[in-house]
Amino acid sequence: MMKHHQLPDNVRLNENTEIVEKLYAVMEKNGGYCPCRIQRTEENLCICAEFRRQIADPEFSGYCHCKLYYKKN
Repeated sequence: MMKHHQLPDNVRLNENTEIVEKLYAVMEKNGGYCPCRIQRTEENLCICAEFRRQIADPEFSGYCHCKLYYKKN
């Protein structure tokens, strides 16, 4: 079973439930790794290191690489 993350108030799942379901299904099969990343490294576990950095950036607004999460300023 995939671990679901506690999201900050300014981060939400993609509103397209079809995309969310497909991404969760892929991550369920691949051990929780971002479906857009080839390498199976700690930094590519969802929520990936790239998006964690984007969440921390007060200037960033937008989707993560795979479009699962959206961060609003």
